[in-house]
Amino acid sequence: MIAYIEPYFLDNDADAASVAGQSFDGVSESLDIQGEILCGDAAADIAGKDFGGMNCVKPLAVVRPVGPEDIAGAVRAALRSDKLTVAARGNGHSINGQAMAEGGLVVDMRSTAENHFEVGYLPGGGAFVDVSGGTLWENVLKRCVSEYGLAPRSWTDYLGLTVGGTLSNAGVSGQAFRYGPQTSNVTELDVVTGNGDVVTCSEMENSELFFSVLGGLGQFGIITRARVLLQPAPDMMRWIRIVYAEFDEFTRDAEWLVSQKDESSFDYMEGFVFVNGDDPVNGWPTVPLHPDHDFDPTRLPQSFGSVLYCLELALHYQDSDSNSAVDKRVERLIGGLRFIKGLRFEVDLPYVDFLLRVNQAEEIAKVNGTWETPHPWLNLFVSKRDIGEFDRTVFKGLAKDGVGGPMLVYPLLRSRWDDRTSVVLPEGEIFCIVALLRFVPTCAKASSVEKMVAQNQEIVQWCVRKGIDFKLYLPHYKSQEEWIRHFGNRWSRFVDRKTMYDPIAILSPGQKIFNRAS
Repeated sequence: MIAYIEPYFLDNDADAASVAGQSFDGVSESLDIQGEILCGDAAADIAGKDFGGMNCVKPLAVVRPVGPEDIAGAVRAALRSDKLTVAARGNGHSINGQAMAEGGLVVDMRSTAENHFEVGYLPGGGAFVDVSGGTLWENVLKRCVSEYGLAPRSWTDYLGLTVGGTLSNAGVSGQAFRYGPQTSNVTELDVVTGNGDVVTCSEMENSELFFSVLGGLGQFGIITRARVLLQPAPDMMRWIRIVYAEFDEFTRDAEWLVSQKDESSFDYMEGFVFVNGDDPVNGWPTVPLHPDHDFDPTRLPQSFGSVLYCLELALHYQDSDSNSAVDKRVERLIGGLRFIKGLRFEVDLPYVDFLLRVNQAEEIAKVNGTWETPHPWLNLFVSKRDIGEFDRTVFKGLAKDGVGGPMLVYPLLRSRWDDRTSVVLPEGEIFCIVALLRFVPTCAKASSVEKMVAQNQEIVQWCVRKGIDFKLYLPHYKSQEEWIRHFGNRWSRFVDRKTMYDPIAILSPGQKIFNRAS
């Protein structure tokens, strides 16, 4: 059975391709699935790299399933083998090979994207949509808004990600301070476990599996369907950016905004750090929202430093709302904030366009080639207690010249997260997400990427050495000792869940948390 296809993964690519070509039908029969199976170079082309661009491994085969039974069939086949593993791959946006399976089976979830789409209503009120784990959030947005005037409550910044992929991590954007991450906005899942079982789970049914899988890094099951909460979609967004010279004032205002009741705050809030200079990639030009807007550095106080800070805010409204009414709401919310007067930028745009705002940056990156270059990104959660020290050491120190892309930082509320999920967070009610989203120029040498990776490691090591209360988001570690430190007192729960739902560690080998048992 599976032992028959394992020889396809050979050191000699030519031999591997030859064997694969001769035995393709045998591979299909051995897996006993209805979908498509790709081996050799075709499999490597699809699943040998990811968006991070820093890992290159060859899977044994790529499975394009028709539905959950095909995915379960791949897992069961791996269970019958001595060493095969299985990784679910969405749109390939992992950074450090987390969705790879060297010499194993990669399940291309995009083939299931159209399997589910059904809007329904909860008994107590409120709407939901059932969608495939392999569908993109961008498509969920477009269909929900255009067909029903509804939309999910919590998003990621970039929507070219699969539903199952973000729910396996958390799913965070500027709405999370109000509604929590995407993992707090689903009520039911269909999951294929590492035992090869297809299970429906929720808070009330198979609840341990439900909370295990949410934020579970793919370790306990592959999400094939998710029931996502919806709300009425607004027509428009007022999008605002305001600039700060001092980190203390920036964080004070941001923390105040996220702590207000829903009607007393914005509907979206993020923040970022930028270089105090005219660098088009890292500096002033990254702040204005429209080509007609100019960043006037003469507005800056004399006390400004090497970096500045920007709060990014947005407010929902309807086409029927008058401009004056929207203006009054904005001024009521923004009036007490301590940003630099004269460094305020705002535009109005349709709701869907706002949520797809990163698509423009994607198109630019594809044109200039940086979409295909490595992306040594670093994402962390840092406690409120330590974010000031992080600013002084990282933003004002190690990263004071920029990172070739956005440097995000903004507060979130722990009470909007469910501790029963597998996500781990810093202590305290308020903590910050930090994201250093590095883009590498096409002309850069390999040594430049190595320096960026080394700086990321330096930041993490500094956090550990200084006792900074932090957790990696979209974590990547190479030793179990580091994973144990990451999970802290949640490690034993994580291991117990692994024992229950994937006892021989078939799933998500690219995370490098557990080794496959024979």
